[in-house]
Amino acid sequence: MASGLFALLDDVAAIAKLAAASLDDVAAASAKAGSKAAGVVIDDAAVTPKYVTGFSPDRELPIIWKIAKGSLRNKLLILMPVFMSLAAFLPQALTPLLMLGGAFLCFEAAEKVAEKLGLHGDHESASPVILAAAEHESKMVAGAIRTDLILSAEILAIALGTLGTIPLGTKAAALAGVSIAVTAGVYGVVALIVKMDDVGLRLASHDNGASQAVGRGLVAGMPKLLGALSVIGTAAMAWVGGGILVHGLEELGFLTAIPHAFHGWAHAFGAAMPFAGSAMEWVANATLAGLLGLLVGAVIAVFVALAAKLRPAPAEPHS
Repeated sequence: MASGLFALLDDVAAIAKLAAASLDDVAAASAKAGSKAAGVVIDDAAVTPKYVTGFSPDRELPIIWKIAKGSLRNKLLILMPVFMSLAAFLPQALTPLLMLGGAFLCFEAAEKVAEKLGLHGDHESASPVILAAAEHESKMVAGAIRTDLILSAEILAIALGTLGTIPLGTKAAALAGVSIAVTAGVYGVVALIVKMDDVGLRLASHDNGASQAVGRGLVAGMPKLLGALSVIGTAAMAWVGGGILVHGLEELGFLTAIPHAFHGWAHAFGAAMPFAGSAMEWVANATLAGLLGLLVGAVIAVFVALAAKLRPAPAEPHS
C-alpha cells in the first residue's frame, strides 16, 4: 500500500516536472517570439494614442480599454486559429506569408518617411463629416481595432516564424502568451502616455516647487516622447521588415547573394572593431536590413501610387 502511494507520489512529481519544463519551453518561446516583433510593438504604441486625441479626459481610459479588448479578440479568436492551421497543415506557406508581412512593414516604414519628408499630398477630406460624440467614439474605436488587426497579424506572423519546429501545442501556448503580453504591454504603455499630461498638469498645480518642475517637465516632454516613439517605431519597422526579407530569401534559396553579402559585410565591420565585435556586427546587420527595408518599401509605394493613379475615378452623381 505504502509502495503504491510512493509510486503515485513519484508519478505526480514526474508530471509536475514535465509541466514545469513545458512552461519553461513556453516562456522561452514566448520571449523569443515577442522580441522579434519588437518593431511592430513599438509602432503600435506610437500609433494608438492618436485614437484618443480630442476626447475628454474621462473617456480616454475607457476608449483604450475598448481598443485593448478588440486587440485581444483579434489575436486570440481570429488570427491565432488561422496561423495555427497554417502551421499544422501548410507550414511551407509560413515563410512566404512572413515575407509578405515583412514587405508590408517595409512599405509602412517608407510611407512614414515620405510623410515626414512632405512627399505626400493632403489626404484629408475637404468636407469632414460632423459626428455625435458617441458615434465619433465608436468610429475611432472601430478604426483602431481594424488597424490593430493588421499590426497584430504582423506580430503573430513574426512570432510564429521564430518558433521553428517546436510542438504545435507549445507554439499555440507561446502565441497566446505573446498575444496577452503584447496587448497588455502596448495598451498599458498607451494609457500611461495618454494620461501623462494630466499627471503633469496636476503636479504643476501643487505648491511644491519640485512637483511643479516635474509636472511642467512631463507636459513639455509628451510631444517629444511621442515624436521619439514614432521615429523609433519607423526605424524598427524598416529593420524588422528588411530582416524578415533577408531571412526569407535564405530560407527559400532565392537571391541568396543578398543575405550572403549582408552577413559578410556585417562580419567584416564587427571584425574591424574587436573591442565590441558582436555588437558592431549586430548594428551593421540591422542597418543593412533597415536600408533594404526602406528600398523595398519605396518600390512598393511607387507601385501603389501608380495603381491609385490608374484606377478609374468614381462616377459623378447625376443631379
